[in-house]
Amino acid sequence: MSKTSKTNPNLDDDAIVAATRRWVEHAVIGLNLCPFAKAVYVKEQVRYVVSPATTPEALLEQLMDELQMLSDTDAGTIDTTLLIHPFVLTDFLDYNEFLDVADAALEDMDLEGELQVASFHPDYQFADTDINDIENFTNRSPYPILQLLREESIERAVDAFPEAEEIFEKNIATMEKLGHDGWDALHVGPA
Repeated sequence: MSKTSKTNPNLDDDAIVAATRRWVEHAVIGLNLCPFAKAVYVKEQVRYVVSPATTPEALLEQLMDELQMLSDTDAGTIDTTLLIHPFVLTDFLDYNEFLDVADAALEDMDLEGELQVASFHPDYQFADTDINDIENFTNRSPYPILQLLREESIERAVDAFPEAEEIFEKNIATMEKLGHDGWDALHVGPA
């Protein structure tokens, strides 16, 4: 039986994780937005955590717990964690400000250089873009997500992918070709 969300009884953790997995499969891997994602996904080394946090302070506490857990766990077991937080930082500007808090937590925990936090949000917007610009969709997820990554894994992946610096430009070209209708057809929204 799935655990019902503490803040919204119409959403349960299984449905939230299912929507996130669908986004990973269809957008991140399916569109090859991250050429490194498939390997850890097929090896089942991705940890999905649905946060019940409703305040930034509660999310920070859970983020720190998850950072420590990832640091203490063998990469062969868990290589990356998706901390999904559907009930806090749903406003992108608030979320974006919290990223500085996340980086400060890494530093305070002496995990800088070992782990890093990547950002995904339903309303993701790069600087100097319009909210509806298709390039923003490269980082749009069904729910706000903090992805906890191992620096060592990123370095290995970049070494194996000779044109890693071209990923961002390639992703924009992919999104421009796909367009808004193509994105909508992926059905990668929330549960």
